[in-house]
Amino acid sequence: MDAVATLIKAADFAAERHRTKRRKDAAATPYINHPLALARVLRLEAGVEDVAVLAAALLHDTVEDTDTTVEELAREFGPEIAGIVAEMTDDPALTKPEKKQKQVENAPRLSPKARLVKIADKICNLRDVADNPPAHWPLERRQAYFEWARA
Repeated sequence: MDAVATLIKAADFAAERHRTKRRKDAAATPYINHPLALARVLRLEAGVEDVAVLAAALLHDTVEDTDTTVEELAREFGPEIAGIVAEMTDDPALTKPEKKQKQVENAPRLSPKARLVKIADKICNLRDVADNPPAHWPLERRQAYFEWARA
């Protein structure tokens, strides 16, 4: 499959899997805007041309937030893309504070490709919290999120 076809397939797959999900902002924007933003940051701001990285950015929350499995991603997109997504996926058995701590601990061990996706994810989340914060997040929580992101 060529690069453009892979990216279109990944965007379509992510849009379908996230079709009922919304962001936490006041406008409740469609969730798919988030993975699209990651791919945009990676390609247009960071100059990333690696199709595996861009596809993984589009798919990065499918395992964590939907019923998608890493095995399914491997069948659909190959082991490299599935592996990058797997590196980004939090353990569902952990509590939210444990997940955040594990993310900080694991960040230095991420592969270079997963690290690119993780950095783009943080950039996009920080921009969203600054520009379109979740409706129920007071200023203190937004500030705490920025402090955590510095780690």
